[in-house]
Amino acid sequence: MTRRAGADPFRALGLEPRADLTDDEVHAAWRRIASATHPDREDGGDPERFADAAGAYTVLRTRFGRGEALADLTTVQPTGTAGRSGGRPVMASPDGQRSAPALRLLSRVRCGRPGRLALRILAAVVVAAAAAAAAGPHPAAPALVTGVATWLVVTTRRDLAPRDQSRESRPAKGR
Repeated sequence: MTRRAGADPFRALGLEPRADLTDDEVHAAWRRIASATHPDREDGGDPERFADAAGAYTVLRTRFGRGEALADLTTVQPTGTAGRSGGRPVMASPDGQRSAPALRLLSRVRCGRPGRLALRILAAVVVAAAAAAAAGPHPAAPALVTGVATWLVVTTRRDLAPRDQSRESRPAKGR
């Protein structure tokens, strides 16, 4: 079952939206909500809330999913009001509606690692130009450029997600 558009998966599980949530914390919250709202309970449970919690757990059960959910929270809130979420500014479109994909991507770049992303894009452009020049008018040139573009798309995903603050705040291990 999919969660409703605009629903906050952290709120559905009663969790604070933060980047350092562990798998165990999310699983414990899911078990608590599921046992209280399951439709097979003698009192009938709360099927709607159970479905929301199941959808939220599906989104938040992995670290990648939690990063995606945090990034979605930093773009536009369902009401379209600008505010703060997770300590980061929230971007809203002028008419109060969900922002265009380009604006959402811009927000994710800003909340992620823009310097590393710029270096990856520069490296991809240089490698693609060198590959196209080396291949010349050969039919393989577009395939080489497509390969470089695919590498860029696959490897930059982590640069668009919010920084993992638990890694940044850990002291370096001594020998």
